[in-house]
Order: sequence, then structure tokens, then C-alpha cells
Amino acid sequence: MKFMSLGLYDVAKSAEVAKAADQLLSNPPPGFKLLAQYVCLGRPFDGIPPNTMVSVAIGETDSAEAIAAVSYPLQLAGVTFYRVPLLEIPVAGATAVEKKLKG
Repeated sequence: MKFMSLGLYDVAKSAEVAKAADQLLSNPPPGFKLLAQYVCLGRPFDGIPPNTMVSVAIGETDSAEAIAAVSYPLQLAGVTFYRVPLLEIPVAGATAVEKKLKG
């Protein structure tokens, strides 16, 4: 399943977070694949405290254990995660998928 992960961390923790992310992504856990990662240059939504970095990642996981294996080292470095499951809908077939999901 694909997830969009929002990671928030204090800018003072950037070095620790970068080190943890480099170690993690150089040898990712089984069942996890990082598809894309971005760092926001502005506040993507209201309510973010000052001096907070926001990263957005899209990853694919096979299990909850794979998500935990990715999250835990980064949480120890100071990252707070918000995860959103993603449903892929082909652009040309959005109406058909909507009808199917409605039942």
C-alpha cells in the first residue's frame, strides 16, 4: 500500500534527522520502498510552529512492521509523522472508480 507521510521536526534537529534518514535509506527495511521525498520551502498548512521543517514522502509498504521500521529511528531523531493512505485512481477512469467504490 502507498502512503504519503508528512514529517515535522524542529529545524535545530535537522542534522540528527538527516543522519538518521541517510542511515535508514542506505539500507531500507524489507517491505519498504521510498518512491519520492520532498522538503517544503513554505508552510503547507496552518498550525505549524515556527522553525519547523516539513518533509513529504511517498512510500510503498508491505506491512505495518515495515512502516514501524522506517518510523522508529526517525521518531527517535525528533520527527513527528502523519501518514495518509493513498488510493491510486487513473485520471481517465476516476468516474468509474468512484461508482465502484460507492457500491
